[in-house]
Amino acid sequence: MWRFLHLLLGFIRLYLDGVKVLIYQLFNESFTLPDLPKQNGKVAIVTGGTRGMGYEISKHLVSLGMHVVIAGNEEDEGLSAVKKIQEEFSESKGSGLLPLCSGLQQHEVEFMYLDLASLMSVQQFVQRYKAKGLPLHVLINNAGIMLVSERRTEDGFELHFGLNYLGHFLLTNLLLDVLKKSGKPGKCSRIVIMSSATHYGGRLSLEDLQGRKCYSAHGAYAQSKLALLLFSYHLQDRLWAKGDPVMVNAVDPGMVDTALYDNLCGPAQMAKRPFAKLLFRTPAEGASTAIYAAAASELEGIGRLYLYNGRKTESSAISYDEQLQARLWKESCALVGLHKA
Repeated sequence: MWRFLHLLLGFIRLYLDGVKVLIYQLFNESFTLPDLPKQNGKVAIVTGGTRGMGYEISKHLVSLGMHVVIAGNEEDEGLSAVKKIQEEFSESKGSGLLPLCSGLQQHEVEFMYLDLASLMSVQQFVQRYKAKGLPLHVLINNAGIMLVSERRTEDGFELHFGLNYLGHFLLTNLLLDVLKKSGKPGKCSRIVIMSSATHYGGRLSLEDLQGRKCYSAHGAYAQSKLALLLFSYHLQDRLWAKGDPVMVNAVDPGMVDTALYDNLCGPAQMAKRPFAKLLFRTPAEGASTAIYAAAASELEGIGRLYLYNGRKTESSAISYDEQLQARLWKESCALVGLHKA
């Protein structure tokens, strides 16, 4: 009975959060990006940048003049995304429709393999990236999975927690030295972390982060998004304490019509199909707030925000619990083998 109630509560909390978002999206227009400054000479990494919102983020950053590294675990898909972006801008440049990209070179968007469900793959990715000798001005932690059946990563972590959260936790920490070196006062490096409104219903138990006592796909996803938010706030506090020129902000893209929702339960999937175009944001609309966080001049030197639809928003009360933030950080360092708490 307890297991059933646990599953039911996780299910109810997630879908209630979803309904609230859809109601908001029904009566409020999607955030429209303002004109953003050119980003020539800057380098960005976008995880999960091969499709959906990640692809739209990558494409827009390239249009601003950034050198973008698309990080993903499907090489064919990644190379195809790179080719598509290059071809699109080549055609736009040739037709005179994209004057701000007139200096676009082939090397300004590339793919690098990264499996966030493998700590070894994360470490290898960082080693390969650092070997390139590139700076890093923007890191967008966008990749994620949702509502998958119970599975474990190769390191034994519950898949939502391991891929959505721990993989990005390790990646960010291993790239912090490059981000710090690339930023400077007045031109800080930026970390953008993709959270979700589902974090409002998230519960985080440090005694059972892997969901071994009672697994719920809905609860696991919400927990991973809450963990990302706790991480975002605590990381910014640590950076501020040391005076490092790196700003961290979390983003909620809203409910977006992407493959992420392919694992919805049957009734929800049936309900989604006829209303997706009306209620859900497009991938480009969903990407807009993350792009804003990555490049807007008005956010220079500003961190520790939770941004939804282009505006600062209050996240859940528990996400501001500094003691929980610190405890999760310490536990996460132990899980991924970072011996610094």
